[in-house]
Amino acid sequence: MNTLSIFVGTVYGNAQHVAEDVSSALQTKNISSEIFTDPKMSDFTKASNILFITSTTGQGDIPPNLEFFIEDLRKAAPSLDNKPFAVAALGDSSYGESFCGAGVQIFELLIELKGKAVTDLLEVDACETLEPEVEVVAWVEKHVARLCE
Repeated sequence: MNTLSIFVGTVYGNAQHVAEDVSSALQTKNISSEIFTDPKMSDFTKASNILFITSTTGQGDIPPNLEFFIEDLRKAAPSLDNKPFAVAALGDSSYGESFCGAGVQIFELLIELKGKAVTDLLEVDACETLEPEVEVVAWVEKHVARLCE
């Protein structure tokens, strides 16, 4: 199995905490992962298997630590050549239509770049769960075999 590259979009650290829990859970299953909170284009293009875990800020916006990276991805438009990916979005449904907006944008971008979604976008609602890491870890464990083909 290849290394899972985990790209994290976070404002207050919650998504990073979730990513660290995912990485720890994978390590117990002898699956290596690397977390990127300030990714470069080369980190992305070298990745064999891609997981984004992102919160949403403002009105459905991408967190500042990923904002320029995602813009660079849109401009460069590197083909993912059917690389497997998954996206877990953390949000708050009380924000209405902008709920999990960053995750939606990233998921759609990865589809445009010809990536292979191994599952649908996971939307974790802060209004329904106090421990998003539990939900995301279980979801990743369920899909890791396809994610790390």
